[in-house]
Amino acid sequence: MTDGHGRALVFLLTGGNISDTTMFAPLLAALRVARAGPGRPRTRPEYVVADKGYSSRANRTLLRRRGIAHTIPEPRDQQANRRRKGSAGGRPVGFDKVRYARRNVVERGFCQVKQWRGLATRYGKHARHDAGALTLAALLTWLP
Repeated sequence: MTDGHGRALVFLLTGGNISDTTMFAPLLAALRVARAGPGRPRTRPEYVVADKGYSSRANRTLLRRRGIAHTIPEPRDQQANRRRKGSAGGRPVGFDKVRYARRNVVERGFCQVKQWRGLATRYGKHARHDAGALTLAALLTWLP
């Protein structure tokens, strides 16, 4: 999970065959953003922008329950299923094209971390090696 400038906020390591959407709730739970002054860290982002892979009823319910505004496009198959159900399918999800266009910042943040040689070569065969390399690469994104 990155901020609006592509800098890493939270990361979780999983097996290579785990889908992104299953890790959405644990990522939100792990989010802690320190305040400039005194006080406990923020655990709720102002806004979430995600791709179609995160468009599930569970993720949208989680965001709605926590009061987090979001822009997540709805895949065509979900749109078709909703239309097929008629009025029982509910209303279409809100989608802000202007906000979603800024999602490229998130992707560039991921690519910047992936370009780091220690992660790209994948020489470390243990999760703790990858976690250390990912932490270092993420810290380097925060430096000016």
